Amino acid sequence: MAKTRPLPEVGSVHLDARGGERALRASWHPAPSDGGVGVVVLSIWRGNVCTGTVRLTAEELPGLIATLAGALDAAQGSDGSTYLTSAS
Repeated sequence: MAKTRPLPEVGSVHLDARGGERALRASWHPAPSDGGVGVVVLSIWRGNVCTGTVRLTAEELPGLIATLAGALDAAQGSDGSTYLTSAS
């Protein structure tokens, strides 16, 4: 079995609310020197096994960020309280 790779310099890990050793990794991979484009990689992990990835270019990120911001807005109660708990 392949070893788990460490996250690149710019990245984060977010544990799944359901537990079960599930996690989402988000990491930035700069453009390679051969002229390719940099990408954000979103990967789904179960324990130390990557079960899937999605690569997004910088041009695709505003759409994802808008979706996440909309979800955060929707999680706010009408009284200003939040349905979310803070994560560390």
